[in-house]
Amino acid sequence: MTEPIERLLEHVARSLVASPEEVRVTRSERDGAVVLELHVAGDDLGKVIGKGGRIARALRTIVRASGTKANERRLLEIVE
Repeated sequence: MTEPIERLLEHVARSLVASPEEVRVTRSERDGAVVLELHVAGDDLGKVIGKGGRIARALRTIVRASGTKANERRLLEIVE
């Protein structure tokens, strides 16, 4: 089952990139934290990171905040 934060992250990323069909979110656990990996096409990496990393920072803040309600530590990694 996909969690709401994963669907939200995927939706936002698809609206930013030129190749929305290549966007996917995977979930894993590492060192007691839930890690969400956002996979995008290589050409779209800059669009998801944003100027000065602003978009990436905002996405990470949203993911971290979503973990508060679930009492989890959540992290976001952006992968090519």
